[in-house]
Amino acid sequence: MNPIPPELSSKEGDPVHFTHEEWMEFRLRLSNMKHSMNNALAVFMALAELAQRNPENYEKLARSICTRTPEIVGLIQEFSEYLDTKGPPSPIR
Repeated sequence: MNPIPPELSSKEGDPVHFTHEEWMEFRLRLSNMKHSMNNALAVFMALAELAQRNPENYEKLARSICTRTPEIVGLIQEFSEYLDTKGPPSPIR
């Protein structure tokens, strides 16, 4: 089994690498996306718990989901577009 996914290999199947700057940018973008998604999910979980205790809070939960879900989708799309513009890393020489 090849441990390197095909999209991260050169056409010859050589291992690839990121420059330090590319790797740091990738990590920062991934970290920011993860942080934002975790924040939204934490709000959903807190509101769901409140709604279980008091059904009047279901409206707050629904509003939050309707507001924050498009933000999460946007974050994923933005990260995906970033990856698409970068192309595969260069092969190790």
